[in-house]
Order: sequence, then structure tokens, then C-alpha cells
Amino acid sequence: MLKDIHNYNARAVAAGLLLALMTGTAFAQLLPTAPALGQSANGVEQIEAATPLTLQKAVALALEANLDLTVAQREIEAVEGQVIQGRVRPNPELAYSLEDQRTPTRTQSVQINLPIELGGKRAARIAAAERGRDIAVEDLNVRRIEIRAAVVAAFFETLAAQERVALALDSVDLARKATDAVAKRVAAGKVSPVEESKARVAEAGVRVELAQAQSEHRNARGRLASLLGANPPRFTLVAGNVEALPPVPSFDSVQQRLSVSPTLRRAQLEMERRRSLVDLERSKRVPDVTFSLGVKRSNELQRDQLLFGVSVPLPLFDRNQGNLLEALKREDKARDELQALNVRVGTEVMQARERLDAIRREVEVLQRDVLPGAKSAYDAATIGFENGKFNFLEVLDAQRTYFAAKSQYLKALAEAHRAAADIDRVLGDSTPNADKPSNQE
Repeated sequence: MLKDIHNYNARAVAAGLLLALMTGTAFAQLLPTAPALGQSANGVEQIEAATPLTLQKAVALALEANLDLTVAQREIEAVEGQVIQGRVRPNPELAYSLEDQRTPTRTQSVQINLPIELGGKRAARIAAAERGRDIAVEDLNVRRIEIRAAVVAAFFETLAAQERVALALDSVDLARKATDAVAKRVAAGKVSPVEESKARVAEAGVRVELAQAQSEHRNARGRLASLLGANPPRFTLVAGNVEALPPVPSFDSVQQRLSVSPTLRRAQLEMERRRSLVDLERSKRVPDVTFSLGVKRSNELQRDQLLFGVSVPLPLFDRNQGNLLEALKREDKARDELQALNVRVGTEVMQARERLDAIRREVEVLQRDVLPGAKSAYDAATIGFENGKFNFLEVLDAQRTYFAAKSQYLKALAEAHRAAADIDRVLGDSTPNADKPSNQE
């Protein structure tokens, strides 16, 4: 009797759901032009959300939408003005003088004063401005590489979180099937009702893990969307192969790429700019010469006289010694900063390389030994439970072991891509990880 009531209730619920679905469909047909929630009238946002996001598209969107790149580009345009200003020469000076206000004895003079820079001031000024422009260009390049590396790491983190959600969904489905199987065995009187209670508790625990995986996926999607300049995210899924591991670069390759690293290149340019500023301050110790050429008209003599003069400052007190000392010390500081940065960057790259190598070894062990063994044990326990050879706790333990190993595997894959992104961020490799072969160098 109770079974008939349950069957009737199930049929009633199914009929109600079918009626609601048909009613909703008919209502939707009455409003063909109404946009869906969160969708614009032309459906662009819905299309973007339905289209999986690839790594190449994510990098392109991030480079296009990031405002820091625009700021760096504006800095390049501004520094170009320093180069233009550094190339100009001093303006000539037009001078007029009047002696005696009485007309018969009045004397008037008109002359042009032309300053001539000596000591290589103009060349040193141009060199310092050009180094400043090169630094601005390198800053833009460094920022672009940092954004690309951040997008790569966030992309594979999102992809791994997406795979964990799919894994958790499979786990919930299997837990539900196991609960149904236990319920049938309890109804048949083959096992105690306690087994069904344990199965339902286990299923609830798996659903909690699903909720956690979905929360991690939403957070990862949010971080990736923030790099793309889209909030809320305009994509739902990301498309890629998280198992395509990046290679571990060799020591020789790391050293070669480190020598041309954008970060170190920027520090080298700063040292060269400081050296150019030292040359500029040193050139200022040489006084400039001003040549004067003009005409003097005396009303008393009633004739014009040619004027020619040369003026040279005497560097008796101010020899620019303070500015030169400051420039020299700042050059020493830039040199020390370059050496310290070289050590720090080299250490950071080698640590990321070792981390990537260790993670690859962990992934290989998981692929070769852990995952096949855990999957085999889970399948055997499931078959044995269905045949009455194992109890439900053994199946539950095998299931937890398998899904824990698979989750660890996905997290290791995401960490491997993050380590590779850290290497590329320092060394300046712009090749996306998804395009790299999975074999090790």
C-alpha cells in the first residue's frame, strides 16, 4: 500500500513538472522578442557567455582592456617630448642698448648673442633622454608580459576548477546511485536500514564537496574576468587542455633567457641612463661660450661701428661639483640595484623551475600509479557491492580515495601552469603554455 502511494506521488510530481514545462514553453512563445535575464536586446552577451573562452582569446582581451598598458603608452608619448627637447640648441639673444638721452650725443647698439654649448652637453642630454624613452618602452613590455603571465595562470586555474566541478558532479551522481542501490537492498531486506542512513549521509557530504568546488570555480572565474576587464564575467566556460603540461626549461636555456630578461633589461637601461646623466653633469663643468655680433650707431660721430664680443663664465666657485657627485652616486646605486636584481631574479626563476619539475614528477606519479589504482579499486568495490561481496562503507572509502586523488591531480596541473607562468613572467617568454609541447627538455 505504501509503495503504491509513493508511486502515485511520484507520478503526480512528474505530471506537475511536465505541465509546468509546457506552460513555460507556451508563455515563452508568446514573448519572442523579450531578452533573457542578463542578455542585451541583440543577444551579444548571451553569445559571449555561451562561447567557451580560449587562452589566446583571454590574453588578447586582457591586453586590449588593461588600463595599465594605456598608462605606460602615455608615458612613452610623454618621454618622447624629453628627446625632442634634448635635441634643441640654445636660442640666440637679441640685445639693444641706448646711451645718453640727448639726441646729438646719443649712441644706440644692436647685437645678437649666440651661446655655444661646449663639453658635449647636447650629446649627453640627448643620450639621457633616449635612455629614458627606452626605459618607458621596456616598462610597457614588462607590464604586457606580467599581464600575459597572470592571465595564463588564472586561465588554467579556472580550467582546473571547472574540471573539479565536473568531477564533483560525477561524484554526486555516483553517490546518488549508490544510495538508491542501498535503498533497494534495504527494501529487499538484504541489509540493515543503518546502511541506507550511512549512504544518505555520504551523499550529503559529496554534495557539500560539490558546493565547495562550485564556489572555487566562481572565484577563479571572477579573478580571470577581472584581468579581462569584464565584471561580471561574460563567459561561462573556458576551453583548453589542462593536462598539456608546460616543459621544464634546461639550465642553459634559463641562463640564456635570463640575460635578455625584460626585468633585467629595464634595470640595465636605468644604469645606462644614470651614466648618461653623469656625462651630462660632467659636461656642465665646461663653461659655454657666448659670441656677440652687432652694430653701434653714434649720432655724434655720424657713423656705424661693428661690435664683436666673446663672453666666458669663470668657474671659480660653482663647478657643478654637487650635481656631479649626486649623479655619480646614483649611478653606483643603479649598478648595485642591477646586481641585486640579477641575483633575486635568478633565484626566483630557479625556484619556479624546481617547483615546476617537482610538480611534473608528482603528476607523473599520479597518472602512472595513483589514479589507475584508485579507479581500479573503486570499480572493483562497486561491482563487489552490487554482487553482495562488499559492504557500502568499503565502496564509500574507495570512492573517496579515487575522487581525492583526481582532485589532487587537477590541483597539481593548475600549479604546474602557474609555475610556468612565473618563469615566463620573469624571462619574458610570450608563448602561451597551451601551445608548448608537454615533453620535458
